[in-house]
Amino acid sequence: MGLPPSLKEIIDDLRLLSDRQDRIQALVALAESFREVGTDTALRPFDESHRVPGCESEAFAWVNLDLEGKLALDFAVENPQGVSAKALAEVLKRGLNGEPPDAAARVPEEIIFELFGSELSMGKSLGLSNMVRLVKALAREAERSGAAPG
Repeated sequence: MGLPPSLKEIIDDLRLLSDRQDRIQALVALAESFREVGTDTALRPFDESHRVPGCESEAFAWVNLDLEGKLALDFAVENPQGVSAKALAEVLKRGLNGEPPDAAARVPEEIIFELFGSELSMGKSLGLSNMVRLVKALAREAERSGAAPG
């Protein structure tokens, strides 16, 4: 099984942008549409179990299941300059929300290179890869516990 259809569509759309500047603008637009986690899911200070390890942008992730047992992702990015983290969070939300929990397991960490290219710094690569890893781990945990939001 491949990527969930919504996530595949986002990646395919970005692949069509062969010009690096066009791709950067598309990712910036995704970051600008990012809305952080609502207070119904999490309050500051955020629990450290939701912190993305090694993320320079101080990102946090939450994965719950909606009333139908489908994924409901939320993120916070504490660094206002965390454009890449916000863009990836938005891609993961759009691509995984409403999918069954096992869809998160099908997201390879290499997705970050599909989205951002291979020019990422080691630190940024690590943080963004860890965001994908944390989402996968939290999705497994939510599936095991049947965690509905709230």
